[in-house]
Amino acid sequence: MNQDPRFAGRTGPELLAAETGGWKKKWKDKLPVGLIFPSSYRVGMSNLGFQLVHDLLNRNPDIVAERIFFPDGNDQPRSVESNRSPADFPILFCSISFEQDYPNLLKLLAMAGIPPLAADRTGDGDDQGRPFAAGRPLVIGGGVACFMNPEPLAPFIDLFVLGEAEPVLGLLIEKLLRPLQGVGRLELLRQLALDLPGCYPPALYRIGYDRKGGFAGHIPEPGLDARIRRVTLDACPDKAGHSRILTPNAEFADLYMTELGRGCSRGCRFCAAGFVYRPPRLWPAGAIISALEQRPATANRVGLLGMEMARPEDLALIAENLLASGCALSFSSLRADVISPQLLELLAKSRLKSAAIAPDGGSERLRRVINKGITADEVLAAAESLVKAGIINLKLYFMIGLPTETEEDLEELVALCLAIKQRILGHGRARGRLSNMSLSVNSFIPKPWTPFQYHPFARVSVLKNKIKFLRKRLANEPNLTISAERPERTLLQAVLARGDRRVGRAMLHLPGGTCTWQQALKRERLLAAEYVYRTRDRDEPLPWEIVDQGIDRNYLWREYQRGLAGKTTPPCNPEKCRRCGVCHDQ
Repeated sequence: MNQDPRFAGRTGPELLAAETGGWKKKWKDKLPVGLIFPSSYRVGMSNLGFQLVHDLLNRNPDIVAERIFFPDGNDQPRSVESNRSPADFPILFCSISFEQDYPNLLKLLAMAGIPPLAADRTGDGDDQGRPFAAGRPLVIGGGVACFMNPEPLAPFIDLFVLGEAEPVLGLLIEKLLRPLQGVGRLELLRQLALDLPGCYPPALYRIGYDRKGGFAGHIPEPGLDARIRRVTLDACPDKAGHSRILTPNAEFADLYMTELGRGCSRGCRFCAAGFVYRPPRLWPAGAIISALEQRPATANRVGLLGMEMARPEDLALIAENLLASGCALSFSSLRADVISPQLLELLAKSRLKSAAIAPDGGSERLRRVINKGITADEVLAAAESLVKAGIINLKLYFMIGLPTETEEDLEELVALCLAIKQRILGHGRARGRLSNMSLSVNSFIPKPWTPFQYHPFARVSVLKNKIKFLRKRLANEPNLTISAERPERTLLQAVLARGDRRVGRAMLHLPGGTCTWQQALKRERLLAAEYVYRTRDRDEPLPWEIVDQGIDRNYLWREYQRGLAGKTTPPCNPEKCRRCGVCHDQ
């Protein structure tokens, strides 16, 4: 994995010394738990969910939870807090947000001398009679990538916690703390699956295949649920989720993150988060402001997460609070239709120089296909407002390879970019510095639990031609750059996103670096094309449907057909979501 040289080579004590906040606990008389984020420290510490789980674990006085990240270069993985190996922890929680981090997890376990396959982690338990111990840990997986599709990681994980951590993590820890004399590992996993919501032990579920070798469904052991209902945090806590640790060594250095809610009501048909986090929940402005008031005195930059669905009136209240406290604002991207005068004033006073807008679809027609819900006029107005507020680096996110996309859509994408550039040109000249525009072009991946889960991934050659087309059409435009991830890399992400357990087995060939991804698949007699290049049938069993998201697959199919026809669907109403019956089982 590529490392940023600015952060490479930092030791645990150096990283710890630079942090503000967090936990400092001793091991004596406590159950050690390692919390793995299978990417770099700088990425992991910019992940609010990871920080929240670390805090939840350490709130139990009988637990000491330490963070473990994917190491730099040839270094061995060690915990940040006490510099211990992952093999020293009898329990390993894995927080997994991105499919491309799956191979990192297997490599990290192997580097620590821990068998990656769950079936190989057997043997005697600890002195409390628990059926797990240092060197043979219980490996527990969670994070959004797991509850989108746990199956590629199923051969390696003892237990998945599917959904949001707050309702179930404390109960799980209490059960793992109890003496378990005479209870074997599989029996423990069975008890956890029966007693706790969202707990899925893959070893207790067999996989059926049809005559052609296609996935045919899961077969649970007697007494277990056929599907695992994903766990959701129903009520907002007194304080919205916020950063527990600040560090200059994170990707978003010393940024105090605060969530505005969970999920999204917009219903963009490509966005898994908009479906697997249903019902969408907006935290009250009071809970958000209470969280902001917890920030350390040294924290003068705030990152708001979830601005895509925030109410304009709530954003106005939050902006007023930040303005009054002299705090600057940061965000990853902004919807073109939520920009208010208060927000623009806050941006200007924050001296923010970079901002991003995500039209996603290049044409008006494609934005109807994906149900984006914004127009070219709104994108133009947003870009102009941001530049007037002092933004000098404007980033635009687009996807290529979307369903029904044509060259005419790409031509309209080019025209929109040129229109934005023309619109902001005068403001740059007036202040004596032209704004830079950058296009981030991403290949569309049809993700599980979206209406587009039935749609094929575009051929790599087609995606390359689309990127080449955009580069050629915009090559001579000053102050405008294009970046695009290689479609080959996106293809592998698509295979992992849509894969089953056989794809997981193929990953076993990767940690030693002796073969490529394509070779690893061939060794398991698999073809990437079977997972990504074909349309899924309406009634075809899908590996990720072991998870019960509460979403009716017929609804997803109808939305898919509406998308292909260019028909839009109104945003979800968060207040009525649970009882409206449109997309959720009742």
